[in-house]
Amino acid sequence: MPTPTRAPACIVLAPEVHGSPDGVVVQGPEGDRAGHPVTFAEWLYRYLIGEEMARWGCSARFPGPVRLECPTSEPGRPARETYGPERGV
Repeated sequence: MPTPTRAPACIVLAPEVHGSPDGVVVQGPEGDRAGHPVTFAEWLYRYLIGEEMARWGCSARFPGPVRLECPTSEPGRPARETYGPERGV
């Protein structure tokens, strides 16, 4: 299993990437940018299974399950946690 390297500094949803509607632009800590003409869900999935979706040499593989934290709209109430499926990839 590859060791995760530094995470991207900023992930932005873009209205257009490389001529395709919608996409994800990732800016690294050094200011370098990479555009991906995919939905955020696809980008996140591909990043978590280990594809280089941020910049060269920056990937992660998390066996999961992925924990999602859903904040509540009411102050003082704890966030709701949900978990994705076990990762068989």
